[in-house]
Amino acid sequence: MDNLDDPRLMFNYRTRERGTIPMDEKRARFQWVSEVAYKNVHRIVSRGYDTTELVEQGYGLTDLLFIDFQARIPLIEEDQMLNYVMVCMFEDGLSSPANLSRIVGSGKTLLTQAAGSSILAFGHAYGAFQTFGKMLDGILARQAKEGKPLAEVVESAVKTRLNDPALGVSSLMLKDPMAKRMLARAEKLGVAGKYVSLMKEVVKAAQKLSKEPVDIDLLGAMGAVMFDLGFTPEATWCILSVTRAFATGAHYCEENEQEEPVRLGQTLTPKEWYDGPADRPVPTLEERKKVAKAMEAQTPEEWKQIFLERQKIKGSGWSIVEEIDDPRRKI
Repeated sequence: MDNLDDPRLMFNYRTRERGTIPMDEKRARFQWVSEVAYKNVHRIVSRGYDTTELVEQGYGLTDLLFIDFQARIPLIEEDQMLNYVMVCMFEDGLSSPANLSRIVGSGKTLLTQAAGSSILAFGHAYGAFQTFGKMLDGILARQAKEGKPLAEVVESAVKTRLNDPALGVSSLMLKDPMAKRMLARAEKLGVAGKYVSLMKEVVKAAQKLSKEPVDIDLLGAMGAVMFDLGFTPEATWCILSVTRAFATGAHYCEENEQEEPVRLGQTLTPKEWYDGPADRPVPTLEERKKVAKAMEAQTPEEWKQIFLERQKIKGSGWSIVEEIDDPRRKI
């Protein structure tokens, strides 16, 4: 809980069950105010929900994202859909963010610096959820104002943005079914709404006007699904870019631990370059306890053995030694 237990602080937070700063005459004339959260030594509360109680009841990270950004507990289907989107975004082959993470990591920086640098690769052509969202909202607003058929308004808008990388329709995924699978998953779970429907019209218009084969890409699929889940374009960018930054952390680990650096600049990663575990079946959730080994150790000797085994895993981060400054050090 950070330093809320420090006796040097102005107020005794151990005796304060709720809130952090008393609302009395001693309160400073200006203080930051948050509608999102407060915390003290007893609890961290987000949008009114005690986060410890949430996780103890079985709620997870994606539930907390709905609570933080939308101040509501999601439907089970909405939670499943956000999990689906984030897992898809978590994968990271040798993409631009991964390359950035590796380049920064090769300078012997901290993992947080390398993973953070990967977010800088999110731009107009890659992760342009803000621009994409404004385009879709603009189409809906124009159609409502003019009263014309939606297909006509969409075709007019697409005509001016046909080669725009933020259109959400391109030639990037003609052979990759992931984007179309995402829309199908949203429809199966019953969470697809006006944005998924609108995106299908955008695809039809683009395929009609383009001289080259095009289809929906991940920007279009992820954006439409996230907007139908109730997230704003800005929140979508935030959630998915940070998710991808975590994924690039694995590339940082590998860059620092591999005996030979991985060759960069490739769109796809050939299996010949992969030297990790062989392909293996995914166990069912019922089989999970049988195949997954817990990290808990009952004795110091058992802990040491687990630690030594983990150090043998390349690219895991276990063999990286980072120097952490002592916060008690006087400057």
